[in-house]
Amino acid sequence: MEQCLYSDTITTLSGLAREQYIRLINYQELNKTAQKGQILFTGSSLMEQFPINELSISHNLGKIVYNRGIGGYKTDDFLQHIDTMLFDLEPSKVFLNIGTNDMNEREDGENWQSHLMSNYRKILDLCKENLPGTPVYIMAFYPVNPVIPAAQPLLSNMLKIRTMDNLSLANRAIAELAASYGYQYIDANQGLTDDNGNLKAEFTVEGVHMFADAYEIVYRNLLPYL
Repeated sequence: MEQCLYSDTITTLSGLAREQYIRLINYQELNKTAQKGQILFTGSSLMEQFPINELSISHNLGKIVYNRGIGGYKTDDFLQHIDTMLFDLEPSKVFLNIGTNDMNEREDGENWQSHLMSNYRKILDLCKENLPGTPVYIMAFYPVNPVIPAAQPLLSNMLKIRTMDNLSLANRAIAELAASYGYQYIDANQGLTDDNGNLKAEFTVEGVHMFADAYEIVYRNLLPYL
């Protein structure tokens, strides 16, 4: 019966919403048999595309690492499904990267940064309540390369607000917020940027998302925390 309900819902969705729903229900099923108390990476597409499990195996980390990223997720989506994305796994460590998709003009007119920080507080409040004593690492937002998508209207529009200046502003804000909760902010971006401070062209698919060689650098930067 449950599987039929899944199928009925899937047929009503299309595009990104359909992909997100399929990813979510797959995570719900995987969570039923996942080992509790392991390392968790969670967030949006830049986390979903992080091959953290394969890199951990390749580098003989010797620890189980789960990834619960879903592309296109905003902090509102994350909060709505936070049990599937985080708490059901009862992780021993949490690495969180969520919020870059909030960096857009909002239909309700609310300032994007105010909304982002308000939701971040809600997420961290829930972490304190549900995972007391568990280390939560707040990852810095990754750099972008605004030059690559210059001739692509959709991508250029996405980067109107997601600029390097605004990313730096948001990173400073979440760093301060992490400290206020007793959590650690991690900037794992060293080695990703060019001389202008942008994401290196050879590392990025379209100015935002990254290839595996970029994630290799991020992984090495995260090793002291793993």
